Amino acid sequence: MTGHPTFAATGRADAVTKAYVDQAKPPLTQELVERVRKALAETLDPPDGTGSEGDLLGRLNAALDAFESELRSIVGPRVASLDTATGAVTMEHRSEAGQPLRAFGGQ
Repeated sequence: MTGHPTFAATGRADAVTKAYVDQAKPPLTQELVERVRKALAETLDPPDGTGSEGDLLGRLNAALDAFESELRSIVGPRVASLDTATGAVTMEHRSEAGQPLRAFGGQ
């Protein structure tokens, strides 16, 4: 972990994972929840120390994109904001039509 005086990477990963899982469709199994949590934790605190707070939301959302692309059957919201001091997360659904995405059947 980096020694930043902010909410620890694992705590932030847990907060983002919970916010994502609460709105993902269809509901995720515990195994999938752990996969999301692990991917987000690695994104928040990469082993090589790369990545800045400035591109944090982009990196988190890219990790969620990769997770969904791999499975091709899960859709969920994306991180709109993350308070690195408290771990408070705001999620938003993304869609060109302004409607939540559906897990099956496209827009």
